Amino acid sequence: MRVRSATVLDLGKIEDLHRATGAVFSAQPPSVRLWSLVSHTLSALLPLGQDTLLYVAEDGGRIVGFAQASGAGSAIGLQPGATTLQVLNLVVAEGADPNEVLPELLEHLANRALGRGGLRLTVRVPLDDPLLRTIRMQGFRQYATENVLYAEEPKAQRDVSLAGVRPARGKDDRVLYHLYRKVTPQGVSNVEAPTFREWKRLRQEPGEQYVVDRVEMVAWFGVERSSEPARPHTLRFMALPEAGLAEDVADHVLGLTGGGPAWSSLRHYDANMIDALRGRGFSNLLTQALLVKELALREPLREKGLVPSYG
Repeated sequence: MRVRSATVLDLGKIEDLHRATGAVFSAQPPSVRLWSLVSHTLSALLPLGQDTLLYVAEDGGRIVGFAQASGAGSAIGLQPGATTLQVLNLVVAEGADPNEVLPELLEHLANRALGRGGLRLTVRVPLDDPLLRTIRMQGFRQYATENVLYAEEPKAQRDVSLAGVRPARGKDDRVLYHLYRKVTPQGVSNVEAPTFREWKRLRQEPGEQYVVDRVEMVAWFGVERSSEPARPHTLRFMALPEAGLAEDVADHVLGLTGGGPAWSSLRHYDANMIDALRGRGFSNLLTQALLVKELALREPLREKGLVPSYG
């Protein structure tokens, strides 16, 4: 078996392999299908950008697996200065041995990522996925747990006038980064966005974005409305754990969607927001492990802060 860069001639076989894994969203998807929804579909990432990392494992002329990574979440290519690469697709063909295919793919991907200046690889894997153990054995450690919540007909509990809500502006970015650091455990932010520059590089949220500004910025949320009845709205949240805030934000967001199915991906430390959505008809479809593999050690950067001056 050998691992090599994918070519244009491989794309048809790769898409066939991707479809064979059942990577299509449905109301009650198996874990591999929902993983496709969370990580974006292959068709959304093709055609390939110049710097997209896409490799295939080949055995006897047959493609038995492929791995794809990007330096900016759902972005197609590696952005200048990107240090964290997310594995967007990691697929092993039926009949192939994952214990043989995955290590080769991940090692090749890690070596190539390091050669392009990457410092770490991240991947999200459903907790019940049989591939999880094999991935852990390749040097990946879990740094967070992610809950994917879905509701066919979510219902706001009440009409709410959300004090301080307004559309987000570009000049809010630094304040939002401080909000991110407040609500995110250090072990997570050190992996994903240890500096403002890295955090801003990853912020490519589609749809409408709002903040709740009450002298202090207490919440941010995004709404990506679906134009197709069969596809859910995408909801994103970041909020301080203040009493009643998560409930008010949830009711306000559901009022913006105008009805229809919706889903949201929240971390284990977003407990207030998870509880608020569950109280409005959402249920947990999937729990995922977020894993990271350090490709190179680096000295943590100190955050700049205000230092009192005396004299």
